[in-house]
Amino acid sequence: MSIQELKQVIVVNAELGLPKGKLASQVAHAAVAAFLEASSKARSAWLSVGMPKVVLKATSEAALHELHAKARAAGLPVVLIQDAGRTVVSEGTVTCVGIGPATAAQIEPLTGDLKLL
Repeated sequence: MSIQELKQVIVVNAELGLPKGKLASQVAHAAVAAFLEASSKARSAWLSVGMPKVVLKATSEAALHELHAKARAAGLPVVLIQDAGRTVVSEGTVTCVGIGPATAAQIEPLTGDLKLL
């Protein structure tokens, strides 16, 4: 694994149209939770290269479920974030998926067609 290629990708459920603050908190949940799913070696390496990450958008909750399943099948650190329902959206609403840290070569086949948020 080349540490220069390590990154994390957060994919947001764009159909929700979340307010900026809510969106930021959900992306932060996904980033931290996915980081904790990674091996200690991957976490250390990713931290050493400045924690590169990108935030992308998906068109639906179904797309996030599919992405989550594919990332899990690929053996990547991945989390599906579901809101607690205390503010803007209902409890259990899927807001985003966090993937990585992992290499770009591992993540891009799953997310390469998605657009930046």
